[in-house]
Amino acid sequence: MHVLLNIVLAVQILSALGMIGLILMQHGKGADAGAAFGGGGAGSASLFGASGGANFLSRTTAVLAGLFLACTLGLAYFGNLRTSSPATGSVLEGASLPVPAPTGAQQIPGTDSAPAAAVDVVPQSAQTLPTGTGAAQIPGK
Repeated sequence: MHVLLNIVLAVQILSALGMIGLILMQHGKGADAGAAFGGGGAGSASLFGASGGANFLSRTTAVLAGLFLACTLGLAYFGNLRTSSPATGSVLEGASLPVPAPTGAQQIPGTDSAPAAAVDVVPQSAQTLPTGTGAAQIPGK
């Protein structure tokens, strides 16, 4: 299966490169209009004849485009054949909870202090609200 994937991929790359070369070699439609006004007499002395080059190049490009499409569909089919084992499941199943950042003496290298069991982020005195809240706390003039 792996060898077949490599062959299909190689054929796809070669057909893509061949299409690029053939498309760049073809003349545009504007080149024929220039030849009508006396711009080119080299068409009859070309390798494929007066109009044979355009037919040959366009047909070869069409064949390579069909081959490229078939290889693309084949690669998409083989790419979707891979089945995941039931043990893999979701990506998030293997994720662990973040470890809290070290604080205090734990940040200093070489210290062997044991980590605190429970660290209070807010001191006890700040956890209780004062009796007067809101506008009652604003001092008067």
